[in-house]
Amino acid sequence: MSVKELGHVVLYVRDLERSASFYREVLGFPQVFGGSDAPFRAVAFSAGRTHHELLLIEVGEDAEPIPEGRRVGMYHLGLKVGDSDDELREVLSRLKKAGTKIVGTADHGFTHSLYALDPDGNEVELYTNVAGADWNDMSIMARPIAPLSL
Repeated sequence: MSVKELGHVVLYVRDLERSASFYREVLGFPQVFGGSDAPFRAVAFSAGRTHHELLLIEVGEDAEPIPEGRRVGMYHLGLKVGDSDDELREVLSRLKKAGTKIVGTADHGFTHSLYALDPDGNEVELYTNVAGADWNDMSIMARPIAPLSL
């Protein structure tokens, strides 16, 4: 056996409508399933690569929050949002207009990234690939992270 690709991510959310609105309206992630046609409280999104890349399942307002600080579990979800810094600036403007909490930015050398929190506190990396970065040179992953100025 060998893994061929990362297929999808599933997140539990407190309020399905609030979270679905964030991913659909703020981030522009196309919704492909859910709402009144779903047999359970869930919404799926896909950018077209596969049947779904993100699934949200409602667990209710009384669910335990994500612990702050260092912890075991998912650190963040990465979503490519374009191919240029102009597109990333548009994303930043959209996030600010929606009142989304932005928790960081980074120039990784191969990507330019914004980090924001979804309504349940899941960290989401919104990034663009840097033109000309050599993806065959895996040492690029070890480069120091630089500040990103948008």
